[in-house]
Amino acid sequence: MCLTNQNPHSGIGIAYCYCSKFIFPRYWTTEGPNVVRNYCAAQNSDGSSEWTGVIDYLDESGSVIFSGKGVRSVEPGVDDHVMVGEVKRPFLNVSAVAKIVEIVKRWKWGPEMEAQLDKLQFVPNMIHVNQALKGINDSESSMSLFRWAKRQSWYKPTDECYDLLFDKLNQSRDFNAIQLLFDEMIHDSADLRVSTFTASNRVIQYLAKAEKLEVSFCCFKKIQESGCKIDTQAHNSLITLFLNKGLPYKAFEIYETMEKTGCSLDGSTYELMVPTLAKSGRLDAAFKLFQQMKEKNFRPSFSIFASLVDSMGKAGRLDASMRIYMEMQGFGLRPSATMYVSLIESFVKAGKLEAALKLWDEMKKSGFRPNFGLYTMIIESHAKSGKLEIAMSVFSDMEKAGFLPTPSTYSCLLEMHASSGQVDSAMKLYNSMSNAGLRPGLSTYTSLLTLLANKKLVDVAAKVLLEMKAMGFSVDVSASDVLMVYIKNGSVDLALRWLRFMGSSGIRTNNFILRQLFESCMKNGSYESAKPLLETYVNSSAKVDLILYTSILAHLVRCQEEQDERHLMSILSATQHKAHSFMCGLFTGPEQRKKPVLSFVREFFQDIDYEMEEGAARYFVNVLLNYLVLMGQINRARCVWKVAYENKLFPKAIVFDQHIAWSLDVRNLSVGAALIAIVHSLHRFRKRMLYYGVVPRRIKLVTGPTLKIVVAQMLSSVESPFEVSKVVLRAPGDSVLEWFKKPIVQQFLLNEIPSRADILMHKLNVLFPSSAPELRSLSPPKPLVASRTG
Repeated sequence: MCLTNQNPHSGIGIAYCYCSKFIFPRYWTTEGPNVVRNYCAAQNSDGSSEWTGVIDYLDESGSVIFSGKGVRSVEPGVDDHVMVGEVKRPFLNVSAVAKIVEIVKRWKWGPEMEAQLDKLQFVPNMIHVNQALKGINDSESSMSLFRWAKRQSWYKPTDECYDLLFDKLNQSRDFNAIQLLFDEMIHDSADLRVSTFTASNRVIQYLAKAEKLEVSFCCFKKIQESGCKIDTQAHNSLITLFLNKGLPYKAFEIYETMEKTGCSLDGSTYELMVPTLAKSGRLDAAFKLFQQMKEKNFRPSFSIFASLVDSMGKAGRLDASMRIYMEMQGFGLRPSATMYVSLIESFVKAGKLEAALKLWDEMKKSGFRPNFGLYTMIIESHAKSGKLEIAMSVFSDMEKAGFLPTPSTYSCLLEMHASSGQVDSAMKLYNSMSNAGLRPGLSTYTSLLTLLANKKLVDVAAKVLLEMKAMGFSVDVSASDVLMVYIKNGSVDLALRWLRFMGSSGIRTNNFILRQLFESCMKNGSYESAKPLLETYVNSSAKVDLILYTSILAHLVRCQEEQDERHLMSILSATQHKAHSFMCGLFTGPEQRKKPVLSFVREFFQDIDYEMEEGAARYFVNVLLNYLVLMGQINRARCVWKVAYENKLFPKAIVFDQHIAWSLDVRNLSVGAALIAIVHSLHRFRKRMLYYGVVPRRIKLVTGPTLKIVVAQMLSSVESPFEVSKVVLRAPGDSVLEWFKKPIVQQFLLNEIPSRADILMHKLNVLFPSSAPELRSLSPPKPLVASRTG
């Protein structure tokens, strides 16, 4: 409201304009009402800043409240006061802030708002701006006020201003604006050297809580580069962010930065870092922080204790884990079910089952109910360690607690009982498992069948195998494994019975096991059962090799019953091996084979693949020479030895060391082969000495400790000069030369082994009772029958 009045003395009119709190008078002269002087902007004609007119100040009712000389008017935007008469009255901050807030809330943003702010009748400062920002809720309006203030001459960046702005932008979730304002703040604070500690840390906290990982870490680095300190809360926010994002190593980097910069750790930092360090395996660092936390009188929380107990236990540091566990209870904290489970697992995996059981009992006394997984772990660990009684006791408790054991638990118990030979317990578990509707696994069936096979329970094993087949398992391998158990145990009759069961049930076995069973039957003397096995083996496209044929021939060499000889000859024929054709041709006359014996033998040995069958051929020669000696076929035997030596099957048997020493090594030969080799080699020595005049200083026959007696007795029958030592028969070359000139020696070397050899072969059969292929020293079971062969 405005009131007008004209002074008759000065000719000046006064208009009073009333607002809610102040009276602002406006003036004009007698020159006319259009010439108006503003109270806030007038000057005298002489340029002075004072005005000499008398001013009457009226209230709303028109009464004069004050009259006095006027002074210089107030310029808006320059002066920070108003005039009440001649008295300067400063603007109250509350009034100034209210005016700014009123303008900003009305105009929001844009040129209109800035124009109104420019017309303010007082000079604002940063205190006004900061207080105004507190009263403005809109982030856009706040930023508009800030941009206007920043263009004013009185503007100065402050930490509080930026802090308020960041708070407004965070409330509106405008993080892009926060990032831009942050960059602007860093630039301005660096230029003007203004501290923005609070605002900078607040930015990191806001961005970290918003999970702006890259932006928050970038701001963190920029603050570091600017030299501004970062507080504990900001560090904690970043650590929390990195941990939530699954980046513990970046969290460690922030933690290490705190240590380097000397930033103090608070309780939250410890709560974050101790579990993180423990779970990442940095146990020493975690424990060090744990100790430091207690030294600073921070009370560790349950999560810190739980993480240390769990991590120490999993790392195998059980003593440290138990110490922390006991210390936790000293703080009045009660272990949780998860902590009990973790401790029990750690002790079980370390094999300390007694300690695990103590914790198990303590857990139940504390009112916690073991879960399914814990029951399973306790049962299986004790079962695997052989503590079956404890395992079965816990197993019974598990069933009473309402848990249905898994197939793996049943299998573990069953397999451990099976490995310990407890048939009744194993079968009870198997039946219980079947009644529960659980399907045993392949390993369970295998363990049970192996147990039943070792206990020779053929019928029960057959029942279990058929149930296994009904469950959809392939039983060929399992059945063959049972058969192999019987073979290894020497239970030939049970093995044959099991094989018949397999055949009747349509279950097949492999040729390897058939061969093993055949060899077991041969070793056991069950020749009648062996032949069908061999025929099945041959008919299944399996090839009888030279070793198998030779092993059958070795049995024939040792055979003493005529009936068994017929079976063995039939088995040899069933092999269909080329060696059998050779054997048959060897005993026929020259008219039938149409070539001399030596050529026939050479032809057979030429067809042998020595790269693959050298060992088998050497074994065959040993056994064949035994057989030929027993049959009195000395000339044929000498032909076989000669060809074998030509083919270098025994390359180190004969050694000629010029005129010094000649030697013959028969240690690796069978009895028959050794006798033939000595006779044939001495014949060669005789020929070289008598016909070529080469006489060595000595001749050695290396026989070994067992053959030396036989060889010495054989040579003593013809008055040989060889002297017997530990493993060698020696004689001077001259003495042997004189011995070779005797007619009886010539007859002995050219024709046959003397008749006394039958006694020697009988004695040798006692010395060498085994004819197993691997021994390679095969002795005949019946006397040598010496006869001339034409």
